[in-house]
Amino acid sequence: MSQTERIIKGAEDLFLTSGIRSITMDDIARHLGMSKKTIYQFFRDKNELVVALTKKKLQEDEDQINEIEATSNNVIEEMINTTKCSEEIFSRINPVVIHDLQKYHPEAWTDFQNFKANFLIQKMEQLLTKGMAQGYIRKDIDVKIMARMRVNQVELGFNTSIFPLAEFSPWKVQVQFLDHFNYGICTLEGYKLLDEYKKENNE
Repeated sequence: MSQTERIIKGAEDLFLTSGIRSITMDDIARHLGMSKKTIYQFFRDKNELVVALTKKKLQEDEDQINEIEATSNNVIEEMINTTKCSEEIFSRINPVVIHDLQKYHPEAWTDFQNFKANFLIQKMEQLLTKGMAQGYIRKDIDVKIMARMRVNQVELGFNTSIFPLAEFSPWKVQVQFLDHFNYGICTLEGYKLLDEYKKENNE
């Protein structure tokens, strides 16, 4: 692992658990056991580090989604595999990260919004269209509306003004949204297959 990668990984560990704003370059240096001066040789400031981390995470997400699509036998399996993948991600994220990114790091936030608009929504539209052809997704739904709704639900689930951390587990909120969406778009055949996959995964 290069020094740059090590710094990004160290920042990720702290940001995901504590949010971005509350973590300083001193905190990251202490966490990594290196001097702050060393970090500044690679990143001009914390914002540049946040942007680099965001680009890295978005690329990893894109690669993972493409791999799930390539290795799944049908759209229902793809949906289940995406859920399992999401669980690992969402269970580690402090919702404050989303707020901090939007408020204090506009360049990184723009990258995230572009990723949603240019990749995630497009992938969701493709998934729904493919599912219709396979007979698992209802043909009466509007693909463009449902794709945008689902992608933006994730952000909504991390909104602590709507789902305060004292009352709601971020991952539980995401699971409820996901289940509601998945069962709502399925045909009867898709519903049955979704149930079968869920039972297999719960055993």
